[in-house]
Amino acid sequence: MNVREIARRTLLRMNAAGGYSNLSLDAAIKKYEMSPRDRALLTQLVMGVIERQTTLDYYISALSSMDDAKIEPEVRMILRLGLYQLMFCDRIPAHAAVSETVSLAPRRAAGFVNALLRNYSRRGGEVKLPDAESDPVGHISVKYSFPRSVCERFVSEYGAQRAEAIFAAMNEPPRLTLRVNTCRTTRDKLIARLCSEGIEARPTPLASTGIVLPSVPVTQLPGFETGDFTVQDEASQLCTAALDARAGMKVIDVCSAPGSKSFGAAMDMGNDGEILAFDLHESKLSLIRSGAERLGLDIITADCANGRVFDAALAEYADRVICDVPCSGYGVMAKKPEIRHKDPAESARLPEIQYDILQNCSKYVKHGGVLVYSTCTLLRAENDEIIDKFLANHADFALVGFHAGELDVPEGRITLAPDTHSTDGFFIAKLQRC
Repeated sequence: MNVREIARRTLLRMNAAGGYSNLSLDAAIKKYEMSPRDRALLTQLVMGVIERQTTLDYYISALSSMDDAKIEPEVRMILRLGLYQLMFCDRIPAHAAVSETVSLAPRRAAGFVNALLRNYSRRGGEVKLPDAESDPVGHISVKYSFPRSVCERFVSEYGAQRAEAIFAAMNEPPRLTLRVNTCRTTRDKLIARLCSEGIEARPTPLASTGIVLPSVPVTQLPGFETGDFTVQDEASQLCTAALDARAGMKVIDVCSAPGSKSFGAAMDMGNDGEILAFDLHESKLSLIRSGAERLGLDIITADCANGRVFDAALAEYADRVICDVPCSGYGVMAKKPEIRHKDPAESARLPEIQYDILQNCSKYVKHGGVLVYSTCTLLRAENDEIIDKFLANHADFALVGFHAGELDVPEGRITLAPDTHSTDGFFIAKLQRC
């Protein structure tokens, strides 16, 4: 089947069901036999249209002779696909982008689709963005393709200039980052092996266990089957390093799926000790178990548990506790572009849940032990405000400075961001129980 038709179907299915881009793409790739080149194009089209939807819709409105409300959802998606190719795919000739897109349209809409795409080719450069001075939020929204509601929230918290820098960084192609399984190999050896296979690999600048390489199918990399690495962003690796888990310790990971932090802690412990990896969803535990088995980590026990419900058997049980709580995900929009289209208002209840998990699971920390709280968002309501509230109500805990790879955090908490650290947006706070 034509790659653009598969892209159209995948995007419409996601639009209707609210699916995740990576899972939807995986399902499409498994369903249809495609060459590596076609898989790459499918990925570019699907992820690109989701990522640039706000900008594409702005241009559709500017170039269309039809009222926005009258454009059918299926036709709008076809227009997005066509415009994305014209605006952002330099290697696709304009005539091919137009003709291939028109062929996707139902007969009743083919003329409209053809006219709008050709209208862009003639006068797309004349379309003006919202004015940066009189409407900075609108300007940032259309230029970087983030919905206005998200831009308003970021401009409110960071100011227009910093928000623009964050969004610009999030529009850079995401990198693939591996965490070396130090129980089986070293970073230098794995980099050498990857490079010998013609894969451009280099060490992460901050995390001492990370490798950066171009986005490639992970399961096809040398060392995957033998468990020489797991996929983990550099920010998440720094979070695990801040935990400072050591051999023989007892560790609890309270919201652990898919397991990368439990895996990293087990590696830091030399696979010696005990890690209890909990998650609210039973269906996700298989990811932890299969991952631990592939990596050869047998100190991890995965089980179902609610982080907000106290388990008396675990009171003051752990030397280390990881609280990587459910969050809005606004730090990982580069890798999961569908998050852009979530209304920030949908995350209003998250701080209550996050605080409950932190407060409950702090009871599992031994005196003298450490708890690391983390999120993959950049919203202060889910980060600093949670920690400030917790410290105000728990005199037996205090922030403690830490080193993680090349990162020095004397204050005990840090917000990593794509524009300043070239990582996912991520918050880390290290707390010690007195």
